[in-house]
Amino acid sequence: MSTPQSLPYEPCPVARSASLVGDRWSLLIVRDAFDGIRRFGDFQRNLGMARNILSDRLQKLVIAGVLEMQAASDGTAYQEYVLTAKGESLFPVIVAMRQWGELHLFLPDERHSELIDKQTGNPVSYMTPVTETGGVLTAGMTQVQKI
Repeated sequence: MSTPQSLPYEPCPVARSASLVGDRWSLLIVRDAFDGIRRFGDFQRNLGMARNILSDRLQKLVIAGVLEMQAASDGTAYQEYVLTAKGESLFPVIVAMRQWGELHLFLPDERHSELIDKQTGNPVSYMTPVTETGGVLTAGMTQVQKI
């Protein structure tokens, strides 16, 4: 598991996070894991990436404790990659990136996928930071405090 000591020295949490999951392939692997993909071959088919790159990113995510390897749920000899609690906690990051992309990277009538709440069948509400009282928190209302 990655510890603060095993990550490049950075006092910034954003920089440390980016060093672990900030590249395209790692984020797409995590996205696919949320979508239920678990096997190496399924990741490779869905992402269309080279085996060596996929192997490297999966290993990095396992070492970091984002994914863990388990025996296949169907009883076969395969191994599966499953999100850990640490990996599950990346869900808001993936949702925020998805929503930002929907808002800024598609033409108004351009088709794209949409994240749906299974219970209601409605699109997931747009995520935004809020104050303690529930108001919208903007960047201008915050500051970084070194501790």
